[in-house]
Amino acid sequence: MRGGGLLVAGTTSDAGKSVVTAGICRWLVRQGIKVAPFKGQNMSLNSFVTREGAEIGRAQAMQAQAARVEPTALMNPVLLKPGSDRSSQVVLMGRPVGEMSARGFFGGAGEASSGKRLHGGRQKTLFEPVMACLEELRGTYDAVICEGAGSPAEINLRRTDIVNMGIARAAKLPVVVVGDIDRGGVFAQFFGTTALLSPEDQSLVAGYLVNKFRGDVTLLEPGLDMLHGLTGRRTFGVLPYAHGLGIDEEDGLRVSLRGTVRESVVAPPVGEDVLRIAVCAVPLMSNFTDVDALAAEPGVVVRFVDRAEELVDADLVVVPGTRGTVKALAWLRERGLADALVRRAAEGRPVLGICGGFQALGERIEDEVESRAGVVDGLGLLPVRVRFGVEKTLARPVGEALGERVEGYEIHHGVADVLGGEPFLDGCRVGSVWGTHWHGSLESDGFRRAFLREVAAAAGRRFVPAPDTSFGTLREEQLDRLGDLIEEHADTDALLRLIEEGAPAGLPFVPPGAP
Repeated sequence: MRGGGLLVAGTTSDAGKSVVTAGICRWLVRQGIKVAPFKGQNMSLNSFVTREGAEIGRAQAMQAQAARVEPTALMNPVLLKPGSDRSSQVVLMGRPVGEMSARGFFGGAGEASSGKRLHGGRQKTLFEPVMACLEELRGTYDAVICEGAGSPAEINLRRTDIVNMGIARAAKLPVVVVGDIDRGGVFAQFFGTTALLSPEDQSLVAGYLVNKFRGDVTLLEPGLDMLHGLTGRRTFGVLPYAHGLGIDEEDGLRVSLRGTVRESVVAPPVGEDVLRIAVCAVPLMSNFTDVDALAAEPGVVVRFVDRAEELVDADLVVVPGTRGTVKALAWLRERGLADALVRRAAEGRPVLGICGGFQALGERIEDEVESRAGVVDGLGLLPVRVRFGVEKTLARPVGEALGERVEGYEIHHGVADVLGGEPFLDGCRVGSVWGTHWHGSLESDGFRRAFLREVAAAAGRRFVPAPDTSFGTLREEQLDRLGDLIEEHADTDALLRLIEEGAPAGLPFVPPGAP
């Protein structure tokens, strides 16, 4: 039996598609409905490794958690990982298949890292596997909630679309368009998005969902009535602005310089001091979610920085993962951050490198794969030499550090040869400098507390980790809040009818349509 489905599209990138999709998944599973998330094509530097060793977007892993199912490659068959403004690594069914320019991906041809040619015409090369994944999920689950990408009205890309109206048309999925009213212009966005679609595409757009509304909803209702009159489509809900729900964002580049990781208020510190953590906002920053678990700790203040002066009062500096280790090294040197890190290490002040950040802290990098820069000197803070290989390491390791069990995941081309220091997960420690390839290790509660105690001691801070902070519990609470938003502020009966029956017949055409 084929399960029902829904496509959550958006008027723009960052309109709230990811969190709305997660919220619908959590609401459905609480109703006893077996549900799975899906995104045909994702562009993100925030990724995750599934238990079968496949790389997918972290947003889809988060949505799977909302649905209370194990994430798999079926949920995100195509992942694009930007390596520059013009090219991305293409990950197909959880495995990298090559590097392509934007022009090559959407229309021309590109060359895989193996030398194999990857041809354009995405409908031909990727549309079929994407649809096969969606159909497999619909054959397994009662409902599949699909997330679109960007806007479905990107008319320059419609011919090769495999994530918005392309799959909606092929799978006959009803579409709900999400708009961020906090940015302004949401009525124009809803109308314009609909009016730029072809009649066939418009027939699947069932209506709209307003996101991030502040104030009295009765003031909005006349506009919603006029929108219905103009388009013949209803609004399925008005979701209020909710602080602290920016979990597992797709694009770390947008938030790299934000002042805090979360907007939500955490409990006061347990000890006499707070702990200040500075995260170097390196280019092509990946998996910046590694520091979310630190930000969730009472008394821990996390900020992203790009100047050497901002490291002065930091008790811990984190050099995070990056899709461009050599580029990140050059950036650290240009901005004086590299010298500041070297001084910190000499003074015994804590530094943590994760994945690409770990590689940058080593002695030497030999890279003929990612940057093709050859041999490049690292910062020399750890006795590690790194060689980039064509094959990507994708793993879900489990180990022990600081007397505590640790779980993590690995996503990297660099192979590290650790030549000394104290063992630390897969990397090493020298004095107050730690390095590891493991993402997600700080989500292990006991290990995180032990690590923060070490940092506080080295920094001379009277900081005490809270004894009962559970990152997993906090994540579940956030996902429940997303489910509550849908349950309390959306017309869930109407959404369920859409999922089960599809778009209503007879939806009017809004001119002019696609050019």
